Amino acid sequence: MWIAVALATCAAVPAFAQGQLEDYAEAAGWSIAIDPSLNNGCLMMSEFEDNSVVRIGFDMTTGGGYVLSANPGWDDIEEGKTYPISILLDDKPFNGEATGTSIDGLPAADILFDTPDFFPAMMGASSLSLSHGENEVMLIDITGSTDAVVKMIECQDAQIAKQGG
Repeated sequence: MWIAVALATCAAVPAFAQGQLEDYAEAAGWSIAIDPSLNNGCLMMSEFEDNSVVRIGFDMTTGGGYVLSANPGWDDIEEGKTYPISILLDDKPFNGEATGTSIDGLPAADILFDTPDFFPAMMGASSLSLSHGENEVMLIDITGSTDAVVKMIECQDAQIAKQGG
């Protein structure tokens, strides 16, 4: 039941907050963790061959979802500036806005989404692409990520249960 509510309420959220993550599990090359600064929002994160670091998760302070991606080659991202962004999960497009930020000193894009279709589309997808305008800025292989998405949702359900929800 919670999954339907969470997916239906995904909205623009502040995805990155400094703080210590709590390890939860590993699945399909992703680390699943809990972010206490996001009211115990669960996330999945991994580093990829192009040196991108990607976090995808729930911000339980608002009930929304996010994609946060960083790459050392993104020197032109300005902290606090917003950018139109397109995400492709295989051939399924999601359009939104990203805010420039940083993760451990790496330039990053905090991408907010407001569609309940994102997590289901990620399950079974083989690639995730980010584009700004006509320029593809990241293409990563997410083959097999279904297990990680399932584990992240399991994690979130467990956090909600702990809080009496």
